[in-house]
Amino acid sequence: MEEEIDFILETAEESMQASVDHLNKELTKIRAGKANPSMLDGIMVEYYGANTPLSQVANVGTLDARTITVQPWEKATLEPIERAIINSNLGLNPQNNGEMILINVPQLTEERRKELVKQTKAEGEHAKVSIRNARKDANDEVKKLQKDGLAEDQAKGLEEEVQELTNKFSARVDEVLEVKEADIMKV
Repeated sequence: MEEEIDFILETAEESMQASVDHLNKELTKIRAGKANPSMLDGIMVEYYGANTPLSQVANVGTLDARTITVQPWEKATLEPIERAIINSNLGLNPQNNGEMILINVPQLTEERRKELVKQTKAEGEHAKVSIRNARKDANDEVKKLQKDGLAEDQAKGLEEEVQELTNKFSARVDEVLEVKEADIMKV
């Protein structure tokens, strides 16, 4: 019985941590006005008939705080990379100079900053929903254990531990959002 209890708590904690990790990954895609190579992480390039991640066909870096550079390993991939960046709906305008692609990251307007904060909050809400789902799954497992003979006071204690985990990870989400929102609103 003790092993099942530990398993429920570990599974819930892993699931909640995965939600926070996913949130962090998604927030790197939301730009805060500074050039960041991870802004291009989700871009797939048509490479010899297959969709390939940009990072596998080019070196992505930053020239300065406002410029991203994309240095392809083969000159033939310049056009497909440029097309992929344009079609990515990131609002970036790549410039091909024949050697590499330069992307100027425009200054954010106040209106755009507010939109990005809304988007950030939506991502945070998704993470919290995921955390609450992990809590529900853990509590369902506790109820199954209770039917299999777990004492009621032990079940209550276990549900309280799961709630503490939920509170802890929800607070982490709030901290992550606070940092990202401050970053977005900083001019």
